[in-house]
Amino acid sequence: MMNGNPTIVLVHGAFADSSGFNAVTKRLVADGYPVVAAPNPLRGLAFDAAQVRSLLDSIEGPIVLVGHSYGGAVISAAAEGNANVKALVYLAAFVPETGESVQALVEKFPGSTVGESLKPVPLSDGQVDLYIDPKVFHPHFAADVSAEEATLYSIAQRPATAAALGEPAAGPQAWHTIPSYHLISGADRIIPPATQEFMAQRSGAKIQVADGASHLVFVSRPGAAVGLIETAAQERVLGR
Repeated sequence: MMNGNPTIVLVHGAFADSSGFNAVTKRLVADGYPVVAAPNPLRGLAFDAAQVRSLLDSIEGPIVLVGHSYGGAVISAAAEGNANVKALVYLAAFVPETGESVQALVEKFPGSTVGESLKPVPLSDGQVDLYIDPKVFHPHFAADVSAEEATLYSIAQRPATAAALGEPAAGPQAWHTIPSYHLISGADRIIPPATQEFMAQRSGAKIQVADGASHLVFVSRPGAAVGLIETAAQERVLGR
């Protein structure tokens, strides 16, 4: 830790990589927070959570764990039983209950374009990798980001397996015992705002809404994302 600040661990979701957190990371580092961007394999929910759990186990001192989209499901499992994780921050993220999958949650309320946006790539092992079709990445995934930026993010996106998105959350979910914070993207076309509201309310999260924000809310509204992360750090670690 620097200056007593907790380590901020950032976990990206599907169709993304850690580069999307650059603006958030830059601000957090400038404010004196150590930051770790966790590689999320996007191969299967239990597998991905185990990878992130191992990374968390290597970090000394308090942690604020942040997840975007599918990364929210990953952190909900990865943080379970880790006493160093003091807060969970969900950025336009999935917050599943045991037995729920990301796919089931995205279909819970109308308004998601994810089904029509996916571009499947069959793999030699029988799995299927899913991408967001670059043709619709901007309007469906990143509408409030410039077209130029959206193109770059569409090129750099990493696929998730269809199995990962359909895999139910297993075991206890950390949000039952660890305080949570949720930034809802108000114009999200991937996870409908109503779905985000449902999950945030159910988890007892402290809620902040970014009106008009797309699914890439942490890219288009880095100040809001950082503000919520630092609020979690101050309330749950620094006692401010």
